[in-house]
Amino acid sequence: MKGYIEERAVEIANYIIDNNATVRQTAKQFGISKSTVHKDVTERLAQINPSLAEKARVVLDLNKSERHIRGGLATKEKYLHKTRYNQAY
Repeated sequence: MKGYIEERAVEIANYIIDNNATVRQTAKQFGISKSTVHKDVTERLAQINPSLAEKARVVLDLNKSERHIRGGLATKEKYLHKTRYNQAY
């Protein structure tokens, strides 16, 4: 079982790096929780492959710093659709 977890941690990190993916996107792709993704990348992978863990961490930190912008854009889009719907009727 332990070998599977280590392989998963490496796969997750490679997915994050290759796709510039967020924790949420990665969790959905692998069918696991966001907490598991975070733990695999920050704790488990650091022991298995520190250089790969650092590369994944850079992507995750960038995504975290941009999170508020994506949230604002999503909210803006939501209200644009509501306005269009209300104007049609």
